[in-house]
Amino acid sequence: MAPLVLDRLNVVESGACSGTGDVTAVLLHAWTMDLTAWDRVAPALPGRVLRYDHRGHGRSGAGLPARISELADDLAAVLEERVPSGRIVLAGHSLGGMTIMALAESRPSLFERVSGVVLVATSCGDLPAMHPVERFAGRWLAKRPRVGFARVIAPGLRIGAFGRGASWADVRASAEMVGRTDGATLIGIREELTVHQRRSALDVLSDIPTAVLAGGADRLTPLRHARAMAAALPHAELVIYPRAGHMLPLERSTDVAHRIASLM
Repeated sequence: MAPLVLDRLNVVESGACSGTGDVTAVLLHAWTMDLTAWDRVAPALPGRVLRYDHRGHGRSGAGLPARISELADDLAAVLEERVPSGRIVLAGHSLGGMTIMALAESRPSLFERVSGVVLVATSCGDLPAMHPVERFAGRWLAKRPRVGFARVIAPGLRIGAFGRGASWADVRASAEMVGRTDGATLIGIREELTVHQRRSALDVLSDIPTAVLAGGADRLTPLRHARAMAAALPHAELVIYPRAGHMLPLERSTDVAHRIASLM
């Protein structure tokens, strides 16, 4: 990965290494979200924590190709430059989890230092194809440097991405994150989701302590996706939150933090 691309990623570091056996947690956010989705999880973790915005999301550079394999290249570059030694715990929400799988597929040797993985409301494949309405909207969105219209999409996010009893503050925060996403990246990643097939990449994680977290009311990556990953990782812990939706880092932040911390 070219240094120029890495320079365009917004990376945030918190915590310290002392007392944690020199382990760094790296938190990867979902499609159309940004690193602030982890704002309640990161402070609850022991030791050093790295978060960054995927390209075209949040404050990271737009106008770059945004295939999942390229997000995996970004992750590899972050690890090589910012975590050159010590143990690593990777936690990925939705697209973040898929990025971890893509890294396992392309750079399995990097997982020699990974001592834990948390896959949060994500999938290893068989996601739905794009609806014609999405394709129509995509032609317009692809021309926008930022999606915008956060207030308009909040009700749809409440229905589609959250479970029962969700906080409207969390819904509004998520809508603001969507509004900060590059339009071309948004539609490009949506197309990528339809071809994401990385069940075999989970073999790289077979000997790594792994937790699979799923919302029982998740409409975007329903429980069958979590169960498929758990079936491919028979030693993984499968945790289901019956009333929660897709946005577990917000809806169940305390327990998500606990699951990540337990691997640090």
